[in-house]
Order: sequence, then C-alpha cells, then structure tokens
Amino acid sequence: MRKTTIAMVVPALLLWSAPLGAQQVSGQATAQAQASARTPEQRIEAAMQAAARANVPASLLESKVAEGEAKRVPQERIAAAVEARASALIRASEVMQRAEIAAQGAAQLSVAADALTAGVSESALIEVSREAAPERRTVAVAVLADLVRLGTTSELALTRVSAALTSNAALANLQAEVASQLRLGGQQSTIEAGGILRIQ
Repeated sequence: MRKTTIAMVVPALLLWSAPLGAQQVSGQATAQAQASARTPEQRIEAAMQAAARANVPASLLESKVAEGEAKRVPQERIAAAVEARASALIRASEVMQRAEIAAQGAAQLSVAADALTAGVSESALIEVSREAAPERRTVAVAVLADLVRLGTTSELALTRVSAALTSNAALANLQAEVASQLRLGGQQSTIEAGGILRIQ
C-alpha cells in the first residue's frame, strides 16, 4: 500500500513542477522580448534621461552617439555603448557625491568613469581626487586608470600617483612613462583617448 502511495505522489509532484518551470522560462522570455522591443533610439533616450537625473552632462553621451555615427556603427551597438557609458558616468557621479567631491567639469567626471571602468577601486579614486589639486586632478585620475589598465593593483597605483602629486613635473613624467608603456601594447592612454590636455 505504501509503494502505491509513493507511486501516486511522485507523478503528482512532477505535474506541479512542470508548470512552474514553464512559468520561469516564460517570464524570462517576456523580459527579453520587452527589452528587444525598444528601438535603439528609445534605448539611447532612456540612457540620456537616466544620466540627466544623475546630473551627468548630456555632452558626454552625445559625443558617444556622434562618434558611433561618424564610424557608421550600427544603431544597436551605439545604443549598447551609450547605455554602458551612462552607467559608468552615473556610478562615477554617485561615488564623487558620496565622497563630497565636486567634479570640476565634464572632463573630470568622464575620467572618473574611465577609472572605474578600468577597474580602479572606488576608495583609490576618492583618495586621488582628494589629494590632487583641482588643476591636477583630471590627469592624476587618468594616470591612476592607466596604471590599473597595465595590470597594477589599485593600491600600488594609488601609491605611485600620490608620490607624483608633489609637482607638475613629477606627474607629467609619470604620465609620459605610463603612456609609453600603453603605446608599446598598441593602446592609447586615457588622456590621449579623451583628448585631455597634458600637464606640462
């Protein structure tokens, strides 16, 4: 009798589990369908609006769109790039606000986003931003990002940049050294890629 009961219960459980699994798959498919239903233009507009709510300058995303269009990149890829950039800029803005550091213009916010995207820790970004004089901050954060791109840990990169903040010459020398190493690997420095003026 007990075997009969077990035999009846197992199929019943299987019958219950099947609809639940189907519901999960259906839910995922619906979410994917909703995301794909938006046009690239709608995705770009949504990213722009999210950035605006975080006080991110629109120019930082508009330049991304213009760059993609100039290179004849498909709209879907442009939308994905804008979404990723907006996310990085919003995160950078939030990190700086929590640390009560006012970004001195779009360039500083942009390079802070570059640093976080490169893998710089939030604590290292905040420390360099606090230590650097306003006129050196953008270049200092850019060099911090490039050191991490080269494989240096955030902690060691922070130590090297902090030591170079003693003078414009020291920071310029470190920036030149890092840029040279990146060029050997076929890469541009953050300053070169962003069109940021070097410290002389």
